[in-house]
Amino acid sequence: MSRMKLGLLLTIVGTLFSDATFADDLAVKPIDFNRDIRSILSNKCFTCHGPDEAERQASLRLDTQAGAITPADSGDVAIVPGKPEQSALIARISSDDESERMPPADSGKKLTPKEVQLLSDWVQQGAAYSAHWSYIKPVRPELPTLASHQDWPKNEIDHFILARLQQEKLAPSAEADRYAIVRRLSLDLTGLPPTVEEVDQFVNDQDPQAYENLVDRLLEKKAYGEHWARMWLDLARYADSAGYADDPPRTIWGFRDYVIRSLNDNKPFDQFTIEQIAGDLLPNPTDEQLIATAFHRNTLTNNEGGTNDEEYRNVAVVDRVNTTMAVWMGTTMACAQCHTHKYDPITQEEYFRFFAIFNNSEDADRRDESPLVEVWTDEQRKQESDWKEEVGRLKAELVADSPALREAQAAWEAKVAADERQAVTGRFVRVEIVDREEFLSLAEVQVFRGDENVARKGKATQSSTDYDGPPELAIDGNTDGDYAQAKSTTHTKKDKNPWWLVELTEPMAIDRIAVWNRTDGNVGSRLNGYRVSILDDQQQPLWKQDVAEAPSPSREFAITGVPAEVLAIVKVPADTRDDKQKQQLADYYRSISPELKPVRERLGKVEKQLAALTPYTTVPVMRDLPSDKQRTTKIQLRGNFLQTSDEVTAGVPAAFNPVPENEPINRLAVAKWLVDENNPLTARVVANRYWEAIFGVGIVRTSEEFGSQGELPSNPELLDWLATELIRLKWDRKAFLKLLVTSATYRQSSAVTGELVERDPDNRLLARGPRFRLSAEMIRDQSLFASGLLSDRMYGPPVKPPQPNIGLSAAFGGGIDWTTSDGDDRYRRGLYTTWRRSNPYPSMAAFDAPNREVCTITRDRTNTPLQALVTLNDPVYIEAAQALSRRIASSGETTEAKLTHGFRICLARPPSDAELSRLVSLYNSTYAEFKDAPEQAMKMATDPLGSVPEGSDVIALAAWTVVGNVLLNLDEMFLKR
Repeated sequence: MSRMKLGLLLTIVGTLFSDATFADDLAVKPIDFNRDIRSILSNKCFTCHGPDEAERQASLRLDTQAGAITPADSGDVAIVPGKPEQSALIARISSDDESERMPPADSGKKLTPKEVQLLSDWVQQGAAYSAHWSYIKPVRPELPTLASHQDWPKNEIDHFILARLQQEKLAPSAEADRYAIVRRLSLDLTGLPPTVEEVDQFVNDQDPQAYENLVDRLLEKKAYGEHWARMWLDLARYADSAGYADDPPRTIWGFRDYVIRSLNDNKPFDQFTIEQIAGDLLPNPTDEQLIATAFHRNTLTNNEGGTNDEEYRNVAVVDRVNTTMAVWMGTTMACAQCHTHKYDPITQEEYFRFFAIFNNSEDADRRDESPLVEVWTDEQRKQESDWKEEVGRLKAELVADSPALREAQAAWEAKVAADERQAVTGRFVRVEIVDREEFLSLAEVQVFRGDENVARKGKATQSSTDYDGPPELAIDGNTDGDYAQAKSTTHTKKDKNPWWLVELTEPMAIDRIAVWNRTDGNVGSRLNGYRVSILDDQQQPLWKQDVAEAPSPSREFAITGVPAEVLAIVKVPADTRDDKQKQQLADYYRSISPELKPVRERLGKVEKQLAALTPYTTVPVMRDLPSDKQRTTKIQLRGNFLQTSDEVTAGVPAAFNPVPENEPINRLAVAKWLVDENNPLTARVVANRYWEAIFGVGIVRTSEEFGSQGELPSNPELLDWLATELIRLKWDRKAFLKLLVTSATYRQSSAVTGELVERDPDNRLLARGPRFRLSAEMIRDQSLFASGLLSDRMYGPPVKPPQPNIGLSAAFGGGIDWTTSDGDDRYRRGLYTTWRRSNPYPSMAAFDAPNREVCTITRDRTNTPLQALVTLNDPVYIEAAQALSRRIASSGETTEAKLTHGFRICLARPPSDAELSRLVSLYNSTYAEFKDAPEQAMKMATDPLGSVPEGSDVIALAAWTVVGNVLLNLDEMFLKR
């Protein structure tokens, strides 16, 4: 067995032994099913003899004890506990006859001699089965006894790590120096390096609590939430585009801001979970809780013409099922969409029972991304409240009675009675559907002054636009109402009180109005119950008429100065009018009274401002269908939504803890189920994910897979202690992180010795501190931070920092509009960069940032020449080097002092004498070269950053730019060490 495989086995078994003593050791060491046997059966046998009944061969099932001891179709018993010589399994895997031997030769899953021996010894010892380790609720273990170094641990974590090291006859490394540890800690907790001042403060702080105080300060920084949000946004598959071929922009950044706020507010993980999966189902949910549900609106939508909306709605639900199980349970559920899981105890029926929980949300692959929640700022809320208060006051003035107003109304009535017809002079004509949610679709609206249709010269607007029906199609002169053929029909979204409006070139007398309806199919009936109005300059009503029946295909209105129903009341003697008639006449007069014109104008202005007030942003959210419109869920044969079989009810897989009885099984129930203390997986998965983020690899290396195909934990007792501690801490993530980073394990030097590389190349045992490459965002942010350019502005719409101008285009030929942001937006943290799925930001993609089409549990961590090309040539890094050069040039009196300061800005520590000497030499030689090439020096110092400060030595700044570029490209810059 190779050293690599042996090291992995050692990690699992926990004892160091040689190949020669393998069988002897097993003979005296009890064999554990989960530790020693399950992975062999899962990898080599379960495909044909596992949970999937449809694929099971010979009716033999080896994933359960009952199946293993039950006679197969042949009558043979695979396992006879305690009797390997009578067990068909041992006979078949040991056979020299290739036609008899299992697994079959063509399966490519041949057992090694050691695996055969291990299975035989297991049967000899009684072939005891046990539930998969991760499906058993974690129990808090006792701290292990230490043989030596009892003074090394700083918290409980260290007891488990040290006990394991002693078991392997290894010792921990010395503590890292203070320069290394302050940089490591700052990068881990905030994603940014420390300032020189912060480094000096910690290095010189002799307080015994200095380290813990540093941890607390870093955890309270706003940068903490921005940094740790990145990991969650990978899990949430957050992006600023909708995906698929067109990949149009999507406004969902309110969810990103929710995640940052939740982290900085230290929202407990269980509450964080419930809000994202089912915030809308909480009693009286807040806007924040509704925004949280956008976690599951990050699924892709397909707006391409000709696609089946139900197909892509179904795809989105599938993604929600798979993502939920992956993020919280570390379980790959996707296999069971098409068939019963081949390795884990999840049937296809159980998959679709879980699917049913997410199958009743209102979203349905719609272009408008509905349902949405509006997000308003506090300033907007106050402004809205002030305006509404003013509107109420102005309306009260309009209805207030006074002797002068009564006299004026009486005079007006007399005038109207004497001359019924008066011209109406208006500026706007409005068509609307009143008190109903409906589409508004018009073929044409004609407004006549004499015989001239003055609407043709006007400007049309409407409440919203959809289905390629802009408002100007109602004034284009084409009265054909066939939507498909004429393509001259307006179309709004299905709004409450939708409207269409034409603004005439100036106020003018209007003699008549004609409204032409849409005529194809039966959609013309949508215009039942519409209103036509004439409005003045302030959009206050001068004339209106409500019509019950839709035009068929058109309806014409002759305009008189006074509406017919008002004129009829005027003709009624004043002393015989009833109260309703009196009120109607008073209301109308107040709408035209010259005495009240200033009030009406102010009211119109304020109401217009209110109507124009738009939310800061909108966010797609989850919302369930009404009970009478809920969907039924059926098992989809082979995962095909068009081919279904039995109907199923909502539920969770039986292998896990049940949902409490007498409780409806919906998203809220599932959210609570995920973070219930009886759930065997969630706390382990979350603890492991944080461990991986801090130490580089999880205690379970396969952090995306805690099932049978996943790797066993390298330190199972530690993982269970961490899981139970996370629950004991009431899911407090800051407290949990503090526990990790205050351990002696974390504080070790990351220096590597030949022995440690040979014994533990991946640092699974943690005999040294963590050392690995930073994430894409951290690498970019660190360069901007060192340069002094990084903006600390938080939240808001995504930004577009500089990127190489190489004619980028989206997939399938779609163009991409990338207009580089100005000002601070050019230098904001990578978290805020526009994330387009079909065309991710190039420099971050080079450093393994995912496109987020699906949930990303663990990013790849590669090292390629392309990455060096990015940091040497990308405009962001060139600009950072230029800004860094100006910081260096303005610090210190000597070249050595300037270089020392620049080095510390980048790496926290001071340079060694050798490093300083080489950098001085680089600066001097580069300065000499640029002195002979002043034009190149100017370009090096200013492009793309901009002009140098007045009085600057351009030659020196060019040379410092080269030095800055070198510092930003040092290997140490890209590592946490």
